[in-house]
Amino acid sequence: MIARNASLLSFLLLAMACQSTAGGAPPVAGTASEAQRAALLGRFCTLAGTWEATAPDGSKDETVFTVCSQGSALREVMFPGKPYEMTNIYHMDGASLLMTHYCAEGNQPRMRAIAPEDNVVRFAFDSVTNLRGPDEPYMGSLVVTFLDSNHVRYEWQHHQAGRVDSGARFELTRKQ
Repeated sequence: MIARNASLLSFLLLAMACQSTAGGAPPVAGTASEAQRAALLGRFCTLAGTWEATAPDGSKDETVFTVCSQGSALREVMFPGKPYEMTNIYHMDGASLLMTHYCAEGNQPRMRAIAPEDNVVRFAFDSVTNLRGPDEPYMGSLVVTFLDSNHVRYEWQHHQAGRVDSGARFELTRKQ
């Protein structure tokens, strides 16, 4: 019982530490309030730790989440130590949750959370830096489904020439 209460307390403290105050930026489209959007960062900060990422073909790799910048951001490192290692940074931008994907393709798409539901957060394309031309590929959207405290699903959509050309799906399981 004490261990369970300690875990719950740790979860609540981490969630509170990760929350950011809303600034003056306009909220993104959707039905969630500013407070609900700000709580999204806290929800993502609960992912802190090491996860096993399983692709549909059964291949496995690692993803590591770290709360950083005094709790105002979450850093995700996908495939740490591999040549195709990538980093995602989640943080508030006014009343909306913003994610920047530092891609192995060399560009940096930004996506905003839109119309979050209870356990599903959809990130829509916002902008991209370092795109060499209009037909260059980039990751353009992401759907994160919180299945439970130890299981999360990531569904990425890869865009090229202004349209979806492929996708990637990962089932993440928290390592104990």
